[in-house]
Amino acid sequence: MGKITAAITAVGKYLPDYVLTNKILEKMVETNDEWIVSRTGIKERRILKEDGKGTGYLAFKAAEDLIERSNVDPTTIDLVIVATATPDMQAANTGAYVASKIGALNAFGFDMDSACSGYLFGMSVVAAFIESGKYKKVLLIGADKNSSMIDYTDRATCIIFGDGAGATLFEPNEEGLGLRDEYLRTDGSGREFLRVLRGGSSFPFKKGDVFGEHECFAHQDGRTVFKNAVFNMADVSKHILERNNLKTGDVNWLAAHQANKRIIDATAKRIGLDESQVMINIEKYGNTTSATLPLLLADYESKLKKGDNIVFAAFGGGFSWGSIFYKWAYNSK
Repeated sequence: MGKITAAITAVGKYLPDYVLTNKILEKMVETNDEWIVSRTGIKERRILKEDGKGTGYLAFKAAEDLIERSNVDPTTIDLVIVATATPDMQAANTGAYVASKIGALNAFGFDMDSACSGYLFGMSVVAAFIESGKYKKVLLIGADKNSSMIDYTDRATCIIFGDGAGATLFEPNEEGLGLRDEYLRTDGSGREFLRVLRGGSSFPFKKGDVFGEHECFAHQDGRTVFKNAVFNMADVSKHILERNNLKTGDVNWLAAHQANKRIIDATAKRIGLDESQVMINIEKYGNTTSATLPLLLADYESKLKKGDNIVFAAFGGGFSWGSIFYKWAYNSK
């Protein structure tokens, strides 16, 4: 028996129907299509418009898509993890809700939050559960309703973020496929540069409070975040290659967090990959935070081959960032 590793065996996704294009944003804030595309690579993003529907709905629909596509029996799932920065509620975790909604009656569920690095860090957690031998099927979902924390009069944030969810099923593998290595980092001194001030325990909502409405929305110091993301995503990607004695020619794909095309391009350049080896869908979805990496896998599944070497990289609020070396475990049907 070989060493047990955690490998993805199925994927699914969900994007809301409403498409918020750059042309629509031109009528909402002082911006234009050319400015947005040249600086971010984003042409449109999806927005969940219906009242009362949140991240749990997005995650449920992505999980439902995975189940339908793979014919997996939800009662065989042991654990459901939802990586999200926008849970449905405080206290009541979204993962438990999603597990119940999909009929994963024998599973327990919980949430993880590390902003845009949430899914990447979730891969590490899933690997630990699988490698322990106690769990056979773990569903990891990256989902965020970013529109719930965006001020659509703030052009620094409203042009960037979209809503969506991607789901992945992990199972044990004994062929040396799946998650092979990880390098994950955090720096808590960066949390002031990308955050929502109100609503957490430090600055909770209180009856009768009077404060600036912008405190309820996401704030980003774009220049500082961009500088740190460019350096750190490229640095950890290079580190993971060197630690595993991988040359540029050994890497088939870069799956990088879809925050800004210039950051993705810088990461690819640092590890010597050309555009054909880079998974990208930012132009269609924008930054879906925890959902970007699993959405890439769902969109590129048909192009992935068993044994392909994938370098995952992400950077998010906190600050949090990291890279994972992963070997793809199956050929799509």
